[in-house]
Amino acid sequence: MPDVSSTPGPLCIDYVSPLPPVRSGIADYSRDLLPHLARHCDVRVVAVPGQPISPELVEALKPVDVEDLGHDGRLPLFHMGNNLHHAEVWKLAMATPGVVALHDVVLHHLLIEATLGTGDHDTYARRLEADHGWIGRLVARARRWGELSDAAVFELPAHRDLLCRQRGVLVHSRWAALQVEEENPGIEIRVVPMAVPLPERVAAEEAMEFRRRHGLPADRPLLGSFGFQTPIKRTDVVVRAMAEPELADAHLVVAGEVSPALDLEALAKELGVAERVHITGFLDYDEFEAAITACDLCLNLRYPTAGETSASLLRVLALGRPAVVSNYAQFAELSSEVAIKIPLGEDEVTSLARTVGETVSDTVTLAGMGEAAREFVRRQHDPDRAAREFVEALGELATIEPLGLQELTIEPPTTLLWQDLPGEIEVANAELPWQVGSAKQLSVRLRNSGPARWLPTKEQPGGVILDVQWRREPGGDAVARTWAELPRHVDEGDQFEFRLELRRPREGRFLVVEPHVEGIAGFSKFGGPTWIADYAGQ
Repeated sequence: MPDVSSTPGPLCIDYVSPLPPVRSGIADYSRDLLPHLARHCDVRVVAVPGQPISPELVEALKPVDVEDLGHDGRLPLFHMGNNLHHAEVWKLAMATPGVVALHDVVLHHLLIEATLGTGDHDTYARRLEADHGWIGRLVARARRWGELSDAAVFELPAHRDLLCRQRGVLVHSRWAALQVEEENPGIEIRVVPMAVPLPERVAAEEAMEFRRRHGLPADRPLLGSFGFQTPIKRTDVVVRAMAEPELADAHLVVAGEVSPALDLEALAKELGVAERVHITGFLDYDEFEAAITACDLCLNLRYPTAGETSASLLRVLALGRPAVVSNYAQFAELSSEVAIKIPLGEDEVTSLARTVGETVSDTVTLAGMGEAAREFVRRQHDPDRAAREFVEALGELATIEPLGLQELTIEPPTTLLWQDLPGEIEVANAELPWQVGSAKQLSVRLRNSGPARWLPTKEQPGGVILDVQWRREPGGDAVARTWAELPRHVDEGDQFEFRLELRRPREGRFLVVEPHVEGIAGFSKFGGPTWIADYAGQ
């Protein structure tokens, strides 16, 4: 690892990020930040393997090959997002640690695309277990069989191994910092502004021309949703709100590529609002700005969140348009002067329609919020201010040694949810002979040799109980049965001894002893132990 702490003179940074023409918000962000960063430190751009860089940026930035990364005491700065554009950035950060600017707290989607997307389940399982222990192992097992919920993806950020190897982490919101700290205690985190240049105002004529080009009426309220449209952006909620009476006169423009997981056109037709929902697809930069300015109010709902600070939202505010956001996570930090916050829940559609309908009818309030939005970006997200705070944070983090991957302290899995329950059974004092009608004092010792904690019988569901049966045939019905409760937890490597008085019935030939997850199944269904003895002729 380069000895950054001993490097004299100004801070020297190796900047690693996608750049235009890569279709990534982080690529555009880096284009905006780099000139300002260069005024405050010695910054060198390192080309991401396999990614193009536009000729004008090659001329201006003169990027170097990845072989030079971190040489001569330079501090690597990696910009990490939650998509395949950052797969190579992840590899470089794992090999040559520095500081990670974490644009998305959750990197699980990137992990899925980089591993399962190529059929590599083993690497997915190994990396998820490294980041999340047995919980990651369980989720990876479910994924092998095609079961993986959005909840699991968002709850397991899959960033621990990466971040613990770095000198520190940069994020763009206090909420993101809290999430990273909770997942990785002891890691060094700094909150820095996102750099957003304040654009020139788009002329009203250009905004009206955008409306004309796309068949949008000049005299009706226009709402807008911008950027890549995925289910978590809740554009379907906006389309549903368009069917409410409060928005009967409004039109909606959806500007950006639409995920295959969404069929907004079909939904709009189903709801009878198709003539008022306009889907443009991807727009270039100038057209994007004209689309925002053409709108009266822009929507940026989100649930769940990968922890990103939305660049498209900040561009909306920078162009002097107020926004509607979900009252959730990092978006809850926005001032009510610039953003309208809609609560999540069953009333989301009706609340959205009511609030937006009231707001677009109040042109004075809209104009005031628009001016406040533009001032907010000018004050809080000025690129030169962001660059200064970046350099200050990097200077602090450059002298810190990486934390290193720490042992996880996650509670072990239990019989409530684990499906692999290996162990051993020893039964003492059950030897031949054993005459019909006679009793014996048995000792049954159970040892847990798997990772899952065996819960006591009283903890339901998932409690363990010992099932002791006499049978005519090994797989037949019981002719006599005894249950013995497990009184305490049994962890991996631990054991418990039951003492039972057992009488042999007249028709009892086979004695079968097996622990059960009460109300679910015997351990034999989960790879666990069963003990059987045959007393034929006795």
